[in-house]
Amino acid sequence: MRRLALLLLPLAAGGCVRTVASVVTAPVRATAQVVDWTTTSRSEADRNYGRKMRKAEEREGKERRAWAKRCDGHPEREDCDGYHGFTADSVR
Repeated sequence: MRRLALLLLPLAAGGCVRTVASVVTAPVRATAQVVDWTTTSRSEADRNYGRKMRKAEEREGKERRAWAKRCDGHPEREDCDGYHGFTADSVR
């Protein structure tokens, strides 16, 4: 009977050790997750910048097309001497 108990002891203790390890490392994991949620990674920053620039370029394209339509055939208008509107280069 003793031998059987000794053979089963490592199996029972293994679960306890894992549980204790999980409880001990839980605050560290939670802190790491909070830090991850509150910071912006380089890839996220790049993705956000790319989205911002695409929107700016889209706005510039719309404004340039409207300017070209307005000035097409009317170069004598005072606001048709060149495009002076929004440019995506000015967004940073």
